[in-house]
Amino acid sequence: MSTLRLRGRAFGPGDYAIMAVVNRTPDSFFDRGATFGFRAALDAASRLIDEGADIVDIGGVKAGPGDDVDPAEEIRRVADLVAAVRARHPDVIISVDTWRSEVGEVVAEAGADLLNDTWGGVDPGLAEVAARHGVGLVCAHAGRVEPRTRPHRIAYADVVADVIDYTTGLAEKAVSAGVREDAVLIDPAHDFGKNTWHSLEISRRLDEMVATGWPVLVAVSNKDFVGETLGGLPVEERHAGTLATLAVSALQGARVFRVHDAASARATLDVVERLRA
Repeated sequence: MSTLRLRGRAFGPGDYAIMAVVNRTPDSFFDRGATFGFRAALDAASRLIDEGADIVDIGGVKAGPGDDVDPAEEIRRVADLVAAVRARHPDVIISVDTWRSEVGEVVAEAGADLLNDTWGGVDPGLAEVAARHGVGLVCAHAGRVEPRTRPHRIAYADVVADVIDYTTGLAEKAVSAGVREDAVLIDPAHDFGKNTWHSLEISRRLDEMVATGWPVLVAVSNKDFVGETLGGLPVEERHAGTLATLAVSALQGARVFRVHDAASARATLDVVERLRA
């Protein structure tokens, strides 16, 4: 199993890294714009770091359908925040959630260490940006759908096999493009191009992804599949289901955990670590 290395830190097999979300969007499904303002976003990043986040993941575009956000507006939302977080927290790992190479170029120059491509390589230039700047890359499976769209009756013969084939293929292409092998992660991208059954199947069989040797990132925090599994719970009532899914993922060997609540995630993973000892 490979060791993940970002900004001088190493996360080997059995290590857990908390990736905390900061959304500079007015329409986030989770916080509904609470950190859209620059100062609110910067202070949220500091709070999450204090609560145990190893990585801060900054996003400027809502994942789901919504108002159009062009590259210039996305850059306006995230680039200055990346620079401010870097100035305030020189040692923290900064990730930016984007699928656009032009955004990746600007945020890498501003101090980002990782480009979190949740839409599965729709812009091949993003890997080239990561290679050129020596930063990491998340290779995700989004069901080959266009960014910010929801699939209609999507189906897979074997969703886990499809996820593994697609993400490892992207990872190998990224390394071939010059991205450092020890800075590449794979992400099944729960709910992206998938229904609830697909996301549950991935969670049950996550160890198959881990067995590929690539570090695995899971982003399950308060997602729809958690709410639907628990009988249709709204976003604000999915916390317990999120923590349960994090624990199951950690026991199977996931390495990085993208969450909204860094403190609870850290406590959950500390328990898992003791159980595994």
